[in-house]
Amino acid sequence: MKVADLMTRDVRACGIQDSLNAAARIMWDHDCGCAPVVDAHGKLAGFVTDRDICMAAYTQGTPLEAIPVERVMSPKVISCARGDDLDTAHRLMRTHEIHRIPVVDPRGRPIGILSLSDIVNYWDRDHSAEQAVEIAATLSSIRHRRERA
Repeated sequence: MKVADLMTRDVRACGIQDSLNAAARIMWDHDCGCAPVVDAHGKLAGFVTDRDICMAAYTQGTPLEAIPVERVMSPKVISCARGDDLDTAHRLMRTHEIHRIPVVDPRGRPIGILSLSDIVNYWDRDHSAEQAVEIAATLSSIRHRRERA
């Protein structure tokens, strides 16, 4: 199975200079918890989540309209290609402790998002014990408690 077979294709990205309000609007309008962030050329430059927005609102005491996405986005983004195997994308999620991974074209532009939920829903059809163990290991990796800095 390839990433392209399961990824969400209708991806809405926000620009690096857009406000967090604009990013939140994308998430609200499209019922999602994240948005890829693109530069002026449409290339993936970061990733912003609903949690990033909430924490910025809490810690910065500034209206979301006044906070640029660039200030709170994750600039180091792990991505995959549409032709990658599902197992490869899943391994990236576990290794990097993420549950969503943007899918990019050869120029680095976002064309989809694959979530751990997409993988779980696909694997659930097989009811394989081995796959259940793999998912549990990934969730454990993502959800372990990190020490505060």
